[in-house]
Amino acid sequence: MSNMVRGSMLLTVATFLSKFLGLIYLIPFNALVGAEGGMLYNFAYVPYNIMLSISTIGIPLAMSKTVSKYNALGDYETGRRTFKFGTSLMFITGFISFLILFFGAELLASGMITNTNPAEGIVVDDVVLVIRAVSFALLIIPAMSIMRGFFQGHESMGPSALSTVTEQIVRILFVLVSVFIVIVILDGTIATAVGFATFGAFIGAVGSWAVLLLYWKKRKPHLDKYLENQRVTSNTTTKDIFREMLGYAGPFIIVGLATSLYQLVDAFTFERTMIAAGFEDIKWTLGTINTYAHKIVIIPGTIATGLSLAILPALTRTFEQRNKEMLHQQINQALQIVLVLVIPAVVGILTLSDVAYGALYGMENLEITGSLLGWYAPVGLFFALFTVTASMLQGINQQNFTVLSLSAGLLVKILLNIQLIQWFGAKGAIFGTGLAVVIAVCINLWRIKKSVAFSYRQIRKRTLLIGIFVTLMALAIWVVKALLGIFIPYETSRFGAVIVLLAGIGIGGGLYLWLAYVSTLFHHVFGGEIPVIDKLLRKLRRR
Repeated sequence: MSNMVRGSMLLTVATFLSKFLGLIYLIPFNALVGAEGGMLYNFAYVPYNIMLSISTIGIPLAMSKTVSKYNALGDYETGRRTFKFGTSLMFITGFISFLILFFGAELLASGMITNTNPAEGIVVDDVVLVIRAVSFALLIIPAMSIMRGFFQGHESMGPSALSTVTEQIVRILFVLVSVFIVIVILDGTIATAVGFATFGAFIGAVGSWAVLLLYWKKRKPHLDKYLENQRVTSNTTTKDIFREMLGYAGPFIIVGLATSLYQLVDAFTFERTMIAAGFEDIKWTLGTINTYAHKIVIIPGTIATGLSLAILPALTRTFEQRNKEMLHQQINQALQIVLVLVIPAVVGILTLSDVAYGALYGMENLEITGSLLGWYAPVGLFFALFTVTASMLQGINQQNFTVLSLSAGLLVKILLNIQLIQWFGAKGAIFGTGLAVVIAVCINLWRIKKSVAFSYRQIRKRTLLIGIFVTLMALAIWVVKALLGIFIPYETSRFGAVIVLLAGIGIGGGLYLWLAYVSTLFHHVFGGEIPVIDKLLRKLRRR
């Protein structure tokens, strides 16, 4: 396997573990705070994620691209200087963003919620509390993230991988313990519990930064040797470096904001539109879509997240070296990896949406929540494709084009969201997001083709084969549900839903993996042998 694939796999595993833990902890979290708590949690994290992207101004990923570029030129001192000044900048922007979010919480809350009567559910003061609680994370996360970008620029993915998992574990432990104490022991309010949950972002960031600092202490002597042996010296000034980084950084902000911007449109339009359209009794479904279902839908996208982080420095280096053949190969392989792994995952979520939601979050209102997850599942594929294609555009110096693609999608979301919710209820918000992401992905793919004369012919052929295998997988899952449904009431029993979910994943997923392996699809996509699978099969044959 290439360095790009190995790096992407490492980051993918780490991101998957992080997202999976983020999904699993929502099971007890939902049991403690319910749909109302999930909706409140979403109200806090949407503006927080936006301010986080603005505060970092795309510098961490721009750092990865810049360090990779100058390393390829043999100028290691410029990358180190960029890291030093970038860290100082992140402390400043993080502090400013904290002040804006903390003191602007009331203004944001009043725009999201109209209710001031506690007897009727979430009120403005509750939203203010949770937004202010999460804002403290902005004090350290931007500066922490730039260290990840520095390591990634050196194509060292281990620090980012371990720190990501550590951050999630520390955060989840704090969230669950604090929420349990507030709700069960102290008999406190849901707003107070969710306030502690959102403050967990700060606690998790502290744990992550501790890991990165340990890596820095261990790796610094090795990195210093690059400086000592450096033969190429650039005359680039610090001012020129920042001008270059900020040129890269703008589009990185846009990519980081993508999902949060779509959810922000929902936050400001969903409740009012649902009430006006006569769906007031199910206005709580915003929490279902953007908190609980979203956690499931983005699990397949972890493949794209890890791949995008690994492909950026690799593509940047290849592009700077003007190796067109290798560039095409890297783009081709990256897109195929996304399709071969994400498509079956998305179809699996779609076909198992009712039992998946019921098993994870309970059977209450399952006819609504399970259906919403099913409609939302296909959007996960396009979230993944947007992440990877945006990273590709940045790697080939077309980063400004990501602003156009996302702006086009966001404009569609803004213009159509209210109308779609009026027509289709809660599903309308999903349709608006899906349409927006599809438009952005199509524009990105078109630009990649035009910029480097890339052909999608092989990808179309592989996608057709994947489609055949996925169809067989979906049929197998349908048969499993039909047969087990005779004996197990999975539509009303949570335990039954768990059994059917595990059986569907095991048989359907196993069938797809087997088909992809015996057809050599995996070998062609990943390049060469698949060591783990090949070794396992050799042992089974001996027996």
